[in-house]
Amino acid sequence: MNRLPVYNPASGALITKLPADDAASVAAKALRARAAQPGWAAVPLARRIACIQRFRTGVVAELPQLAAVMTQETGKPIGMSRNELNGLLGRIDFFLAEVASSTATQTVFSEGGMTEQIEHLPLGLVANISAWNYPWFVGANVFVPALLTGNAVLYKPSEYAAMTGLAIARLLHAAGVPSDVFVPLTGGGAVGAALLEQNIDGLFFTGSYATGAKIAQAIGPRRVKLQLELGGKDPTYVCDDANPQTAAASLADGAMYNTGQSCCSVERIYVHEAIYDAFVAAFVATVKTFPLGDPMLDSTYIGAITRAPQLDVLDAQVADAKAKGATLLLGGQRLPGPGHWYAPTVFAGVNHGMELMREESFGPLIGIQKVSDDAEAVRLMNDSRYGLTAGVYSPDETRARTLLAQLNAGSVYWNCCDRVSPRLPWSGYGDSGVGLTLSTYGIQTFTRPRAWHLRQP
Repeated sequence: MNRLPVYNPASGALITKLPADDAASVAAKALRARAAQPGWAAVPLARRIACIQRFRTGVVAELPQLAAVMTQETGKPIGMSRNELNGLLGRIDFFLAEVASSTATQTVFSEGGMTEQIEHLPLGLVANISAWNYPWFVGANVFVPALLTGNAVLYKPSEYAAMTGLAIARLLHAAGVPSDVFVPLTGGGAVGAALLEQNIDGLFFTGSYATGAKIAQAIGPRRVKLQLELGGKDPTYVCDDANPQTAAASLADGAMYNTGQSCCSVERIYVHEAIYDAFVAAFVATVKTFPLGDPMLDSTYIGAITRAPQLDVLDAQVADAKAKGATLLLGGQRLPGPGHWYAPTVFAGVNHGMELMREESFGPLIGIQKVSDDAEAVRLMNDSRYGLTAGVYSPDETRARTLLAQLNAGSVYWNCCDRVSPRLPWSGYGDSGVGLTLSTYGIQTFTRPRAWHLRQP
């Protein structure tokens, strides 16, 4: 039997070796899920809702243990693991509250004996290749509405969050979701590749642009519904009328939370020249207060880098910035092991000739660039192949709205950052992906609308 080793990124220690899938087991599981899906779709919505309610109860009952498992395998600070699970509850509640009205058959026209209706049917068999940085958040954005709307789900958690993925499956099955309706797949890239070969009706992926591009190439010709939630290089502009200390405190958290390993982490900051020096000083001072250490300690704010290869990415961006004249204000190097550690790193004097202002860092690394006016800020913020989130800090709402309306981003923020709401769609422009999750649109995305034309005799 294949085995997937799971390591603790904070210590480098082997945690366990999990039974892993191969091409044959993936194909067999897909056949069983395909066969089970019609029966699940026939289950009344109220019963499917009850299953997810019991799943929620199970998460609450085991929350401390589930947080510990997530921290052990990802290096996420334990307080942030608990935050993720507590935040998950609100997302589940949103889906439970909205699924009935979002998928109810709607009469859109009735006149002269002709009635027109829209019915929402499940897609069928949904494949989900999920992420490691927020395995509960990102996974539940897909599998909760997919299950509620009558789909079967082949769920491949990241190999860096496989124990969490198996815990999700265990709790769903205990809550009454049949084992052939929610099916976990354990393994690395080969298992993901085998999943793409199956007879599926939708593929939902969260991860890097490079992997997303390969998936699109493989799935595109097959006319399977494809959603890709990819990377970001999320910018924020601090206007000259903003309070530099308040903005710095907010943006330091937005850049460094979860050790910078968030799709919507602040990755580029532009500051008006009138308050640039004050902002930079306050930003560095704030980052220096973030404790780095054992992720299992409640006091820890900066944890481990989950994937060892990301250390090379951070090293390369730091070296490039130094070589091109940026000013290193803090950090800039790996920290001694064991495990994968990188010092919180802040550069000033950066420009768009540097990799750290163009390519996703996905770590505790940030560049701060001075701008002369709003027009320059907008131009630089849009100078990216990504378009996930963007923000503006200013006390003037009219000014902020005018600026935000010009930005290529799926989510925009005024005086806040690094925030996701279940009530709002999560989507991106350009290389940040296609499709969306969350909101009522993120429930309907797991359905296939059918048009009814009904004429009375």
